[in-house]
Amino acid sequence: MSFEGFFERLPVLITGATGFIGSHLAARLVELGAGVRCLVRRTSRTEVLPAGVELVCGELTTGAGLQEAVRGARVVFHLAGVTKALAPEQFYRGNQVATRNLVQVLDESCCRLVHVSSLAAVGPSPDGRPLREEAQPRPVTHYGRSKLQAEGEVRGSAIASRAVIVRPPVVFGPRDTDVFELFRMAARGWMPVVGDPDALFSVIYVEDLVEGLLAAAASSQAAGRVYFMAAEVPLSWRGLAELSSQVLSRRVRTVRLPYPLAWPVAAGCELAARWRGRPAIISREKLQEARLGNWCCDASRARSELGFRARTPHAEAIARTLGWYREAGWLKS
Repeated sequence: MSFEGFFERLPVLITGATGFIGSHLAARLVELGAGVRCLVRRTSRTEVLPAGVELVCGELTTGAGLQEAVRGARVVFHLAGVTKALAPEQFYRGNQVATRNLVQVLDESCCRLVHVSSLAAVGPSPDGRPLREEAQPRPVTHYGRSKLQAEGEVRGSAIASRAVIVRPPVVFGPRDTDVFELFRMAARGWMPVVGDPDALFSVIYVEDLVEGLLAAAASSQAAGRVYFMAAEVPLSWRGLAELSSQVLSRRVRTVRLPYPLAWPVAAGCELAARWRGRPAIISREKLQEARLGNWCCDASRARSELGFRARTPHAEAIARTLGWYREAGWLKS
């Protein structure tokens, strides 16, 4: 997975650069010497971005500013999207419509689009075996369906033959706010589980995913391909609790929540979110995903074609993540 020198002085555009994964990608590209441009909203928190990046204000859902943002970009990383929402239509507007608007303005100057989708676009593994890229998509939530439709916008566009679709599973690491909620509960000694505590799910540490995205951009073999990118060994809820116990030096118990009890709690969280006008991480959609067993994918295609490998062991990745949360004051030491 060598791309030494490939990104040096290369004009690159990132959408979603102020998000969790995007901010890590921007920092790595600056480190590699790329000319990094970031599409941001006027309300975006740009302080998470490294010095030296160019900012272009725009809006993917309306198309405002996109022509200026893409001008001259040789590689485009499309990470912007909606992962939680107050209403279903917000998923489709923020994922499908936004992707359609982006691909419509890309021209011949763009030699590679790396579109970041999700395992949710395919759904859980029905027989427990890790899913491969050719599996029939069966998304179970509006989020998953909107990500699948966004993939369709890429496939149906003029840039399809120069695009790469990457489907990560659960991504965690420093600055993440979603999986953080699990770690915060683990720091208090318990981890709630809806469904089987031994059900398996694929994960990837954010720095490993960034390296995979760079490999997808640099490899000529990746054009027109779809890749899962995940650690080779999946986790279970019980396994995550045990690893967290080791890092936190305290016992972390898995507490199984019956679905009939969890459902009204999730519904209540949604009502509170609508009242606040801000989506919550706990929702009936997330509950639906959690109770459906195994969410595993097979990253062997990315290993064989891109040389990708998630090199950070789970224990080390969790230790780095929790260490960052403590230093940032998100978790008490």
